[in-house]
Amino acid sequence: MNRSDKRPLTPTYVAFYILFSPDAWRVLIGVLLALFFTPHILPPDLSLAGHAMLYIMVVAIGWALSARPANWMTTRLKKIILGKS
Repeated sequence: MNRSDKRPLTPTYVAFYILFSPDAWRVLIGVLLALFFTPHILPPDLSLAGHAMLYIMVVAIGWALSARPANWMTTRLKKIILGKS
């Protein structure tokens, strides 16, 4: 199948692909957890590189812990928006 046979990537297609992707929700949950919780656990004498690494670690932990909630959310969104099970 060559490129001319495929449908063009539209902004709507990309938006729905991201909306229905569990990984996108997992990343979002990880980032939100890092933004809310990391400032409370930062030691005062940590360097800028240490700050960045701690934020990245909390994002990764949030991503790992949010697999089931993200799958549940995408399943519910598909049912609501597309009417599929």
